[in-house]
Amino acid sequence: MNRTFLVVILNSFACASALVGCSSDSGDTQGSGGSAPDGSAGTGAVTTGGSGTGGSGTGGSGTGGSGTGGSGTGGSGTGGAAGSGGSGAGGAGSGGGAGGGSDTGTLSAGCGKMPTIDASEYNNGNPISIMAADRQRRYILSVPANYDNTKPYRLVIAWHQLDGNDKQMYQQNYYWLKDIPDAASSTIFVAPNGEKNGTPCTGNGNGESGCGWPDSSGSNVALADAVVEQIEQNFCIDKSKIFANGWSYGGSMSYRTACSRPLDGAGTWGVRAVAVYNGMAQLSAGNCRPSEAVAFYASHGTNDNVLQYSAGVSMAQTYAGLNGCTWNEPTRATGNHVCTNFMGCKTGYPVEFCSFVGGHTPDPPREGGQRWQPQEVWKFFSQF
Repeated sequence: MNRTFLVVILNSFACASALVGCSSDSGDTQGSGGSAPDGSAGTGAVTTGGSGTGGSGTGGSGTGGSGTGGSGTGGSGTGGAAGSGGSGAGGAGSGGGAGGGSDTGTLSAGCGKMPTIDASEYNNGNPISIMAADRQRRYILSVPANYDNTKPYRLVIAWHQLDGNDKQMYQQNYYWLKDIPDAASSTIFVAPNGEKNGTPCTGNGNGESGCGWPDSSGSNVALADAVVEQIEQNFCIDKSKIFANGWSYGGSMSYRTACSRPLDGAGTWGVRAVAVYNGMAQLSAGNCRPSEAVAFYASHGTNDNVLQYSAGVSMAQTYAGLNGCTWNEPTRATGNHVCTNFMGCKTGYPVEFCSFVGGHTPDPPREGGQRWQPQEVWKFFSQF
């Protein structure tokens, strides 16, 4: 990306509050700027509207969950049989409960071992120092209270927004996913901290102006590599169930993670699925051009005047193509949120795009008094 254009984009991010970087209860926020082109239209999709908690179906652990999830290869509950992912309306059964996902033969080195990371270093919002790309970086770690080192868990990486930091992700329960009981009991969460002008950020709980994820040099992918390796060495992870999510600049970094570390790629680890909230590919992707399928969830507000709605659609279209889906312009919300699940995707590689009436926010307007997006994302992640 042209340096001047990047500076203009970064300067267009407005501000950060103590929690979500200008988020309000209504979900309207101002953050980063940019745009991306619309893709061409094709045919075939399934759309579902939401109200109340905003997700049709139950998702859920063990029981398999109905709803609108795309095709998938179901996970399994503790001791339960694996579910099978459906197509169109078929959500797959998910792991969870007290012990995490099923043993798929992809266990990390930390399984059956006591972690060398002391318990005083996690579940309290205090950053853990780590070296990555010859720099001292940091991240925050949350581990289920009932952690059992003989059972594999999911791992979710939460990338913060511009002007944010790892502490905000902890305060938000990693974009509110950890508020969901099944997620809290079956998942280890990490929140890396960003950089500014090539220097690691040192922001406090209120964030740090300019702290983000410029990744043309790959320094933040290197941070992800270091964090994942440390977690895999210390805790029992199902390496086929690593996920990333993020808003705005963090959404762009999630896109970069999918591009640079797909599960079926040549690296030592990869993400099974990502969730991008009001993102833009070019902010973090650098020279990376997606070439491998990754299950892909995206959401975008129709009134986003920071990162254009078309940018979110374009990112979903890229992965719809890689995942073998039949593309059609996703339904645009006019009231409650509407999610489009694309048809024809390769088994295990669904693509979902959720449109909502609102601005630049990871916390869209609530429906029935409830947040709908964390439930929708968890239903998407937990089908694996």
